[in-house]
Amino acid sequence: MNTIQEKIKTLFLNPSTPYGAYPFDKIKQEVYGEVFTEAIRLYRAEFEALITNTDAPNFENTIVALEHLGAALEAVEGAFYNLLHCHGNDFMMELAEQLSPELTRLSNDVSLSEALFARVKKVYDEREKYDLDEADRRLLDNCYKGFVRSGALLNEEDKKRLRALREELSRDTLTFGNNVIKEENEFRLYVPSDEALKLLPSALLSKARQRAQEERGVEGYLFDLSFPSIQGIMKFCTSSELRREMFLAKAQLCCKENETNNTEITRRIVNNRLKVANLLGYPTYADFALEERMLNTPQRVLDFLEHLREAYIEQARGEISQIAKLKEEGELEPWDIDFYFERYKEQHYAISQEELRPYFPLEKVIKGVLGLAEKLYDIQFKSVQLPVYEPEVYSYEVWDREPQRFIGLLYLDFFPRKGKRSGAWMNNLKEQNGEQRPHILLVMNFTPPSEELPSLLTPNEVNTFLHEFGHGLHGLLSQCKYTSLSGTNVVRDFVELPSQIMENWLREPEFIQSFARHYKTNEAMPVELLKKMLEAEQYPVGYSTLRQLSFGFLDMAYHTRREPLEVACDLEAFERDATALVRITPPRPKGCIMSNSFGHLFSGGYAAGYYGYKWSEVLDADAFSLFLERGIFDRETARAFRKEILERGDTAKAMELFVSFRGREPQIEALLKRDGIVVK
Repeated sequence: MNTIQEKIKTLFLNPSTPYGAYPFDKIKQEVYGEVFTEAIRLYRAEFEALITNTDAPNFENTIVALEHLGAALEAVEGAFYNLLHCHGNDFMMELAEQLSPELTRLSNDVSLSEALFARVKKVYDEREKYDLDEADRRLLDNCYKGFVRSGALLNEEDKKRLRALREELSRDTLTFGNNVIKEENEFRLYVPSDEALKLLPSALLSKARQRAQEERGVEGYLFDLSFPSIQGIMKFCTSSELRREMFLAKAQLCCKENETNNTEITRRIVNNRLKVANLLGYPTYADFALEERMLNTPQRVLDFLEHLREAYIEQARGEISQIAKLKEEGELEPWDIDFYFERYKEQHYAISQEELRPYFPLEKVIKGVLGLAEKLYDIQFKSVQLPVYEPEVYSYEVWDREPQRFIGLLYLDFFPRKGKRSGAWMNNLKEQNGEQRPHILLVMNFTPPSEELPSLLTPNEVNTFLHEFGHGLHGLLSQCKYTSLSGTNVVRDFVELPSQIMENWLREPEFIQSFARHYKTNEAMPVELLKKMLEAEQYPVGYSTLRQLSFGFLDMAYHTRREPLEVACDLEAFERDATALVRITPPRPKGCIMSNSFGHLFSGGYAAGYYGYKWSEVLDADAFSLFLERGIFDRETARAFRKEILERGDTAKAMELFVSFRGREPQIEALLKRDGIVVK
């Protein structure tokens, strides 16, 4: 074993840490270049051995062997790409861009290999002669379809074209995301005095004051484009001009005439996706992307979005009309929306998110959220000292109580920092692989502690924690035979069910009262305040739904195109046309192109899939209605959800899994009831 292979083994594959956790304290970023080179070489050697195997292809030496291909590369990628998004820097971004074409070529070499597909096809054609269980059959079916959908049936000329398109798409999606991070990191909003900031959360003000001192050595306040900063300014800053500046900074990300402008990249990604779909025999990219999902055609998705539009639009218009009356002078502007919704809540529900923040200190919230899973699924979280990439990251062992059985590792990364992508997400550091239990990372951008205050969360932030924690449980509780079928490796419009169902408990007083206590007095949240919180929780449900639908319609507009976007296409106008049916707010100023920073579509995995957030709300509302019938902590219901949904990954079609738990296919009525929507 050479020195580089030894580094791969001791730092990534089999570290001498508990449970093989990544020794982040020992991994220096300079090592990534050489270990990636070696891991790719090892992958190619394993691949060559597989396709030149002189034994007749069978399920074990072809399908299972392919499933286990590239363990070294998977281990290196698991550390690098997670850190790129939550602890990145220029070195890592540049290395990622250098690696992109090589990794894409590797993927293409495998998926377009005639020799490998011949072996896979022979096993698939002879599948009836093998004694395969349910997981084996699912793996084989997915494997064969995966090759076909990757172009295995194309002629050589078309394979070359497909390979080139994929390489360009890989480069573009990576560059798109890096450009967004670069511009987010560069922006600062300086406010010299607190005159317009008096309504802002004290913790956020303290952090902004501290940032101004540390970064510029000045008095005053310095805000960035992290979620707490944006929400603080947009909801609580009394200066319309400052709200406008923050709004435009976010809305015009990667729209300026500079090297991080994403306009051409956005257009090229859309067009190349269409070319890929056409090469594979599909009229649009959406037809290709949706084929295996629960809503498996573009028309079914559009019908679903339209159904929701009709159900919620009058509610949404009424909500906008309500807040427009609160603005005493002039017309409502886009940067007024969040501000006046918050004022409306304060007036009509006699409550604000900030009034609730003292009752949600982070440490209590962690205890409450982890405790919910312990109560439902009879598991246990044990705080443990593991090597972490940032001192403020929490780490836990997760165990089944009876019988005592190790489930996995959980890492929690809560606060914004330079080099960290905005938003919140769950990632697998290491996925379940047979007896290898998963290592799960949850990343968020919550209000950090300051010199004066601990981290105090809003209900919205608690909701985000519950959401990502649901993804984490999906990964942690996986009991699957094969990694590619495990955890969150499910179709895109099913993956949000385990996350969104967790949000339902934040609507239940019994759960909230179990952990919501004042950070100073430890007093439980007063019943009257809790009642107000629950009354205000849904507001503004109509506007929020229409906003989500606008993203879904825009996504489908891009990905149901049958002709490429022309160079002269005005993306601003395209966005306006795509969202016209659900646009109920004032138009944005010229120069705002949301698509240019829409990472879900252009650097994430949600192309032709953004509707999945609302579809998953249908699934989660319907699934949670069973808990409401039987009791929100009912162990039998929780056990069924764990067994039929969380443990099974992608071992069966998503609809089959849902029906196994609920006893029938999903119905939209539970969502409408939860949202208080009466359909005429």
